[in-house]
Amino acid sequence: MSEHNTTREGSDPHREWALQKALAYADDIIATLREPFLVLDGDLRVKTANRAFYDSFRAVKEETETRFLYDLGDGQWDIPDLRTLLAEILRSPTPSFHDFEVEHDFPVLGPKTMLLNARRFPPDSKHPELILLAIEDITVYKEAEVALKTSEAQYRRLFETAKDGILILDANTLKIIDANPFMIELLGYSHDEFLGKELWEIGLFGDKQASQAAYQQLQEKGYVRYENLPLETKGGKKAEVEFVSNIYQVDHRPIAQCNIRDISERSRLERKTHEQAEALADLHRRKDEFLAMLSHELRNPLAPISNAVQLLRLQRDESRLQQRARAIIERQLEQLVHLVDDLLEVSRISTGRIHLQREQLDMRIIVERGVETVRPLIEQRRHALAVHLPPSPIWIDGDATRLEQVVVNLLNNAAKYTDEGGHIWLGLQQEGTDAVLRVRDSGVGIAPDLMPRIFTLFTQAERSLARSQGGLGIGLALVQRLVEMHGGRVEAYSALGKGSEFVVSLPVVLAFAASPPSAPTEEAQPTGPSLRVLVVDDSADAAESLALLMRELGHDVRTAHDGPTALKSALDHRPNLMLLDIGLPGLDGYEVAKQMRRQAVHQNVVLVAMTGYGKASDRKRAQEAGFDHHLVKPARFEQMQRILAGVSEKAT
Repeated sequence: MSEHNTTREGSDPHREWALQKALAYADDIIATLREPFLVLDGDLRVKTANRAFYDSFRAVKEETETRFLYDLGDGQWDIPDLRTLLAEILRSPTPSFHDFEVEHDFPVLGPKTMLLNARRFPPDSKHPELILLAIEDITVYKEAEVALKTSEAQYRRLFETAKDGILILDANTLKIIDANPFMIELLGYSHDEFLGKELWEIGLFGDKQASQAAYQQLQEKGYVRYENLPLETKGGKKAEVEFVSNIYQVDHRPIAQCNIRDISERSRLERKTHEQAEALADLHRRKDEFLAMLSHELRNPLAPISNAVQLLRLQRDESRLQQRARAIIERQLEQLVHLVDDLLEVSRISTGRIHLQREQLDMRIIVERGVETVRPLIEQRRHALAVHLPPSPIWIDGDATRLEQVVVNLLNNAAKYTDEGGHIWLGLQQEGTDAVLRVRDSGVGIAPDLMPRIFTLFTQAERSLARSQGGLGIGLALVQRLVEMHGGRVEAYSALGKGSEFVVSLPVVLAFAASPPSAPTEEAQPTGPSLRVLVVDDSADAAESLALLMRELGHDVRTAHDGPTALKSALDHRPNLMLLDIGLPGLDGYEVAKQMRRQAVHQNVVLVAMTGYGKASDRKRAQEAGFDHHLVKPARFEQMQRILAGVSEKAT
């Protein structure tokens, strides 16, 4: 034992009693402390420890009291600097030390950080008997401090490296207290030049009033955003920025953070995109105008061809060869008319605004007609065509013309992409409740990257000199749409270099109807009493062919080729019916109709617009001009017959 722990000769019993009493009192106080606490004697042995010490370090009394401080646990207190400090407390005038930090990884508790505070007792004694040692666990605070520093470092790193401008404002004064490097680069001010300024002073919001209005909104909502805010840099350069600001608390102080993104390039691209959209809209408008003109130019030659075909039908002495030739011309003319319609109404195709004229049909007849239409192309390319049709009818509720168009398009597609001398197979059969049409070829096949888009409008396989049959890329898209409109489906199967197969499934009509009788050949016979007809068209062939058709039907016909002549002929001829083209020199058809309707002598004349313009707006304009009927070239003969019959009925 050291001399500090031995009873000295001549010691005062009263002093010893007082010390023991003080220690007992101190023990009572120490026991209530929430932090670990040790009482050491002069040899740094543990005289006592409080409950918090035992609980905190998972220690027991038997292994703690009377043990040297440095032997406790796994030696966590055996630290040279701590030894020095404790020795100084015992020997030097300094009675205490504070906040000695100890970091130790305990086997059971894990890493801990502690602060040690020590004081000798009695503090004013030259020969102290005891040392009071308080231990404060600050692990949580240390971790929080590290986390805070890490967070601050991350925030500062983001703040410094952000590719958006960031301004930090005192929300009470609206003055800038920080700015990041990007903001400095954007506006051209130094960091110090930003400090203490308001937003309007650095080129935002234009003036102080606008800046304060934005701040008022920010105060009310806690958040404000401007999509296109004008900005002026220190050098006077104009820019457009996206401005976002919100308010939050930092150390009980309201802070306004403003994020500013330069969107000048984005705005330029948006303007360019808008200009391109306007250009595309203008291009689309001009395309529609072009297609309307194309319609007129294509329909004009179709009209005399159609009239000539009708004249041939009315002949009684046709040979069988002539009948077959005329039938082919009729079918091809019909297909050409539909192609013109489809070309001009691509949007109608893609949106499903095609109207079907449904009736009960034998699908075999549709297939036969389609085959006959495509046969010249197949023969030209010397393809071997195998057609397999069932012996019994397969009844379909559909549009004969549109379904024939499906067959024709599929066969055309097969012929187009099959080399000369190749094979094409067409089969029709009923499978359950479906009529299944298969068109297969030995052609080049479809590339895998093209398969997902094969039914997309304007999709075409790569052309080559060997396959110069090209197309508009409408055919297969139209096939799919027409099949779906009939409640069916179409599928494609192919491997590159191994041909293609298209399978069309259409619902059959379970309660079949009798096969409709074939239409008899018309004979040249009057549709009623002879009428006075005036045909007006600037195309000599169109006017002459229509006049011939009217004469063949027994009517008195005259022709005119311009507007003024039409008005004069109308006064001279006093027609019952006037077949009037719209696009006329001198006066157009609309003006001719208007002038005739102003004259009482022409009030009963039936005016029929014969035109290549077939939009709804064209029909409305014709009606407003005074026309009784509007027929799109080439007019169907059945339509003409109905109009003639109506006029004849009034004339009797």
